[in-house]
Amino acid sequence: MNFDYDVVIIGGAFSGAASALMLKRKRPEARVLIIEKGAAFDRKVGESTTEVSSCYMTRILGLTHYLGHHQLPKQGLRLWFSNRPDQPFDDCVEIGTRYQSRLPGFQVDRAKLDSHLLHLARNAGCDLWRPAKVTSFELNGGNGQRVSAVVDGAERTATSRWIIDATGRAAMFARKLGYFRPNTEHPINAVWARFSGVKEWDSYEWRERFPDYANSCRTGREWATNHLFGRGWWVWIIPLQGGDVSAGIVYDSRIFKFPEGPTLGKRLHAHILNNPVGREFFAVAKVIEGDVHALSMLPYHSEKVCDDGWAMVGDAAGFIDPLYSPGLDFCSYTSYYVADLLALSLKGEDVAERLHHYNQQYPITYRSWFESLYKDKYYYMGDADLTSAALLLDVSSYYTGLVRPVYRDPECAFLNLPFAGKGGRFARNVMNFYNRRLVALANRRWVTGYYGKRNAGWRELYDGFVPDLRLGKQILRGLRRWCKCELINLVLILRGPSAAVAGVVDSGGVSTATASTGAGSSALS
Repeated sequence: MNFDYDVVIIGGAFSGAASALMLKRKRPEARVLIIEKGAAFDRKVGESTTEVSSCYMTRILGLTHYLGHHQLPKQGLRLWFSNRPDQPFDDCVEIGTRYQSRLPGFQVDRAKLDSHLLHLARNAGCDLWRPAKVTSFELNGGNGQRVSAVVDGAERTATSRWIIDATGRAAMFARKLGYFRPNTEHPINAVWARFSGVKEWDSYEWRERFPDYANSCRTGREWATNHLFGRGWWVWIIPLQGGDVSAGIVYDSRIFKFPEGPTLGKRLHAHILNNPVGREFFAVAKVIEGDVHALSMLPYHSEKVCDDGWAMVGDAAGFIDPLYSPGLDFCSYTSYYVADLLALSLKGEDVAERLHHYNQQYPITYRSWFESLYKDKYYYMGDADLTSAALLLDVSSYYTGLVRPVYRDPECAFLNLPFAGKGGRFARNVMNFYNRRLVALANRRWVTGYYGKRNAGWRELYDGFVPDLRLGKQILRGLRRWCKCELINLVLILRGPSAAVAGVVDSGGVSTATASTGAGSSALS
């Protein structure tokens, strides 16, 4: 049949532009149209890459030169815990790596990254309608798809064999076709902003005031994704090229109430200042006006992600949680898989089985990722012992199951969505088990008044993660910490519940009398 285009992509940010770029590389003669609604990209909630998404950007998309010159390198994750607002800075618990990260990672300004990828897609031969508002679309399978949009005040229509939904959280197809499903088991919300005037983490001042802090770490703390943790919430602190700092809170509405205040920016700033680590760095910081954002009910997914003639990629198919920055991982896997599928279809191959696999595996990947890493995790976030055990086991599992394959054979690995097959089921079950146990231990600690008791007076800096047998060292470290937490739990059981539960103050400084209520309380054992 005669179509205007072979593929139309709605959405020109990371997932849409990456899909277009990969499709043109696999099928240079493909006629591709990108429809982007915005005249300019805005900054996204996530601005930190993982080892998997960094591999996709460097080895598959070929962005090493660009990322090195226009974005900041990332030096892993760093976690901070406290047990009262007036706690001295050098008494707070710090957990993270001592040395430079072994694999590339980046702190990215998404607006700049998205613009660069879209520029590459255009240079590869893709047409672009921008700014353009899609007014309607028709999905007719093998008979072709039709999309209409308003561009420069005039209505335009394009027909194509395939159409890709890369509209991000707008999730155009999922909502219009009735496949959109909010994840009500994980009621998290986010508020974030960019700040100026944030104190430097590695300045000479620290050597004068806290020499042990300054001398204990061999890498730049400022280039890490620093996290502040409390029961039911966490705050990210991410540096951006040019000096701005992105900071935001993600919280579980079942456990934590975001503080009141005149504006969102002031409320976020006040919460950060209520934390002893946050206060050290944000005492004189200023919220950048007009750059404050909020989202409620972050997680969702689409019940169906493709059919003959259409497919979803990236956040249009689903989103779980910003912790550990999995968003760009999903974008990487889905954009590469769909681009490869469409390239085969345009060659004349039958892709019905590939479509069936994508529809079948994506919900499994989404559910497995959610249950093994995030379900009820916010119940134990404020306890340094429990969260550090989870960090070691979570990241070690991530390196074993995902990082090693993508660096061994990227083209093959990105065609296989995570948690597939027997190995994926085994990993999901193991991770699900220790996550459930940590939730149970957290609830026991909370009702006995022990929650966050060890959020003071120690620092754990380890060598870092590498995708080989040396991972065993970090796994053993995580298992030992988990076992110690289980032993403490036995002691707490023998002691019985504390009579002063109502007076317990969590590690974020928020008093509550509903210690064991909520979805996580059923895991108490």
